[in-house]
Order: sequence, then structure tokens, then C-alpha cells
Amino acid sequence: MRSMFTRAFALLVMATPAFAQEGEGAAKVDLLSPSLGLMFWTLLIFGAVYFVLSRYAFGPITAAVREREKALEDAIAAAQADREAAAKLLEQHRLQIEAARGEAQQLIADGRKTAESMRAEMLDATKQAQEALMERARRDIESEKVNAIAELRREAIDLALAGASRVIEKNLDDAGNRALVESYLKSIGTKA
Repeated sequence: MRSMFTRAFALLVMATPAFAQEGEGAAKVDLLSPSLGLMFWTLLIFGAVYFVLSRYAFGPITAAVREREKALEDAIAAAQADREAAAKLLEQHRLQIEAARGEAQQLIADGRKTAESMRAEMLDATKQAQEALMERARRDIESEKVNAIAELRREAIDLALAGASRVIEKNLDDAGNRALVESYLKSIGTKA
């Protein structure tokens, strides 16, 4: 349909100067001087073209322009809605990232507290084990000291008996001598 209107318009545009030249013959055309015939045909053709265009072309063109404007407005509104949705989504993601960052900081702080408490517990356990080991070592040393003193006493008694039996050269029984020396050493031990 458009091609028919385009062809008709092109024919009218081409035909107008040809009709104007036929009416005047071979005379020289002066474009600046008004010619009633040319004006009549121009106005008639303009009116016909305007009537045809207003009847068949202006309505669809105006409707197409309105549809295009509506489509552009809808696209702008959709883009604005998408922008707002993207801004909201960005804000939500930012809040989630902040929450995750805070949670990570909390986990790190909790981990540090747990590590410090475990370290303190391990230090306490180590100190207790060390103190127990030292106490056992002290007891062992005290026990060994008592045993060593008793051994020294026995040897001292044996040496004293051996020396006394040589000096006295009197043969007393060993058990009696031993009891006598032990009672003497015990009395010396209580004085010291």
C-alpha cells in the first residue's frame, strides 16, 4: 500500500512541471513571475496529495510514532525499574557482605579466645605435671638421702665395730656391739 502511494506521489511531482510547460508552449519560463495556471495546478495537486496523505498516510504514521513513543517510554520505565532492582540487589549484596565480614571477624575473635584458653589450659597442665614431677623427684631424692644416710650409718657402725674390736681385742658378740653402737648413734642423731 505504501509503495502505491509513493508511486502516485512521484508521478504527481514529475507530472506537475510537464503540465505547466505544455500550457505555456515554448516560451521562456520565468520562475519569479506568478503564473495563474501553474499556481492553480500546484494548489490542486497539493490539495489532492494532502487529502490522500491525510486520509491514508498521516493516521498510520501518527499511530506508528505514538507506538514508538510508547515503546520508548515503556523501555525507559523498564530500564528505570531494572536500575532500581539492581540498586536494591546491590544494597542487599553489600549488606550480606558486611554481615559475612562481621561474622568472619566474630569467628576470628572466637578462634583467638579459644586458642588463648587452650594455651592457658595447656600451660596449667604443663605446670601441674612439672610440679608433680618435681615433687616426685624431691620424694625420690629424700628417700635416696634417707637410704644413703642409713647406709652410711651401717658402714660407720661396721667401721667403728671393726676399729673397736681391734682396739679392745676383746671379742664381743656382733649383735650386741651393733645394738650398742646404734643406740649411741641414735642418741647423737637426736642431739643434732
